[in-house]
Amino acid sequence: MGETFHARELIGARFDWVDLSDATFEQVRLARATFEQVDLRGVQIRSSLVQDVTIHGEVERLIVNGIDVGPLVEAELDRLHPERVKLRPTDADGFRAAWPMIESLWAATVASARELDPALLHEQVDGEWSFIETLRHLAFATDSWIGRVILGDPTPWHPLDLPWDEMPDTDGIPRDRDVRPSLDEVLALRTERMAMVAGVLADLTDEQLASTTEPVVLGPGWPRREAYPVKHVLEIVLKEEWWHNQFAERDLATLRGDG
Repeated sequence: MGETFHARELIGARFDWVDLSDATFEQVRLARATFEQVDLRGVQIRSSLVQDVTIHGEVERLIVNGIDVGPLVEAELDRLHPERVKLRPTDADGFRAAWPMIESLWAATVASARELDPALLHEQVDGEWSFIETLRHLAFATDSWIGRVILGDPTPWHPLDLPWDEMPDTDGIPRDRDVRPSLDEVLALRTERMAMVAGVLADLTDEQLASTTEPVVLGPGWPRREAYPVKHVLEIVLKEEWWHNQFAERDLATLRGDG
C-alpha cells in the first residue's frame, strides 16, 4: 500500500529519481510544474484543465479528447521541416543521403553561433544546455552509439564528452561540467566524430542495417553490454542530431534577442 498525501502543501517541491508509477492524483494543482526526463507511458488524465502546456519529447499515441494527436504533430513537424522525411531512412542508401543533411543543418547553425559573443555560447537558456554543452553532448552520443556499440571500442569517450544530466556517474565516462572550451575546440572534436559517422555509413550495406550488433563491449559504460539492432542505433544518432539542432536554434534565437 502506497503512502497517501492529503491536503498537503508541497509548493516548490522537487522530486528526483522518485518512482510514482500507478500513483493517483486527485484535486492536485500542478500549475507551472516542470517535468523533465519523466516516463509518462500509460498516464490517463481525466476531467482536467490542460491549458498553456508545452510538451517536448517523443510523442506517441497521445489521446486528447478521443483523438490521437501524435500523427498530427508528426505531420505538422514534417510540413515545417521537410528534411525530417528523409531522416527516416529504410535502407543503407537512405542513411547515406540523410547524413549530409545533418551536416548541412549544423553548418548553418554553427555559422549563426559564430555571430554571437563567444561568452554567450556558454550561456544556458531556461536551464537547458548551452550551445557548447550541446555540441559536447552530441560528441558523447556519437562516441557511445557509434564508437562503442557499432565499432566496439569499450572506452571511446573524449574528455570533453558530456553525458545527459541525469546519467549516474560511471567509471571511465568523463563528466566535466565546469570546463569552458572554446567553440573551435569543441568543433574540432565534432568534426572528428561526424567524420566517424560518415565513415560507418559509407561502408554500410542493407544486410548490415538489418543485423544486430555483437554484445562484445566489455567494462562499465554506456550503452549497456547488449545486442542492438543496427538500424535502431543509427536512427538514435539521426534523432539526437536533429532534435538538438532544433533546441540549439531555439536557444540561439533567444540569445540574439529575436522576437
